[in-house]
Formats: sequence, structure tokens, C-alpha cells
Amino acid sequence: MKSFVVIFHEEPATLLDMSPSEMQAVIARYSAWFDPLRESGRVQVGAKLKDEGGRQLHKREQQVLASDGPFAEAKDVVSGLFILKAESYEAAQASLEDCPHFDFGWMEVREIQYVK
Repeated sequence: MKSFVVIFHEEPATLLDMSPSEMQAVIARYSAWFDPLRESGRVQVGAKLKDEGGRQLHKREQQVLASDGPFAEAKDVVSGLFILKAESYEAAQASLEDCPHFDFGWMEVREIQYVK
């Protein structure tokens, strides 16, 4: 079985105006969709990323420079990720077709190449 990283992208403004009860309903939808994948053993790692913060690292002239970001003002942010086990890209896509994230953004799916 192959491993794929699934990266959730969204526009930060999409969820900003939700009330706490609406946000809880969204979380419940994600859990109802995600829990069976996890329970089947097809999810290795999964996490929601914090909305703000982080660091961007660049190397210039042998020095690593850090800057804050990304920021919520960005048009597109990575909001979460998980590793999914599937036989192929098609099988991974089939597992994602009913993901509630499509109501809030889009996903990137990349096969992981393990180096020995």
C-alpha cells in the first residue's frame, strides 16, 4: 500500500464569520468523515495547523533567516494535513470525494517517496 500526504488548503476568510455553534458543527462533520478512516488504519498521521503563526525559513549566504508567517491575510493557507494509505491516486481520490473540506477549500494529494 502506498502513502499519500493530503494537504488542506483554504482561504482564511471562509470560516472567520462563523459562530461558535457553526464552527462546532463543522468540526463534527470533519470528525464524522475522518474517524472511520483513522479507525480503519488508513490514516497514519493527521493534524489541523494553527490558524496563525509559523515561520518561513530561507538560507542566504550560509545564514538561515526566519520570518513570521504565513498570515491570515494570505489568499490561500495550508490549514491541515494527514497521511493516507491507499493503493493508488485513484483510490486516494475516492477516499476524499465526500470530505467536508470541499465546502471550505481544496486539497492537494502527493504520493510520499520513502528514501532508504
